[in-house]
Amino acid sequence: MDSFNGDRAANRFLPPEGGPSSRFSVARLVRVAACAVFYFLFYFVQQVTELLAPLLLILGVGWGVLPHLIGAISTTAASADPQTRDIVSHVASTIPQQVAIGSHVFTAGSLVMDGLLMMAAAALCATLAAIAAREM
Repeated sequence: MDSFNGDRAANRFLPPEGGPSSRFSVARLVRVAACAVFYFLFYFVQQVTELLAPLLLILGVGWGVLPHLIGAISTTAASADPQTRDIVSHVASTIPQQVAIGSHVFTAGSLVMDGLLMMAAAALCATLAAIAAREM
């Protein structure tokens, strides 16, 4: 027994004939190219922020804890020797509260905040990269 639509069943995997298919493929190509560019940008930003965020966090926390650590050392050194106390207090006073590089001012708190913001940017870029990959 032959099926009544045998020719249609054999051609169901072929693209439709005519003009709209060529326009559709160009539009799809442009969409995939745009998604690929966005995916690259989001993934690149994610990689850079994942590299720099822990560094900024460690620098900020270390810079914030260092004066307290030296203060603790100076209290124990005060009972030992007056010259040692003077040296430790001099070292503690040389730690800057802020560093200005060009027009940017860095503090321990700003480094920690920048690290946290970079972690948030990495999470956002990971989400957007996953959406862009799904659209491709």
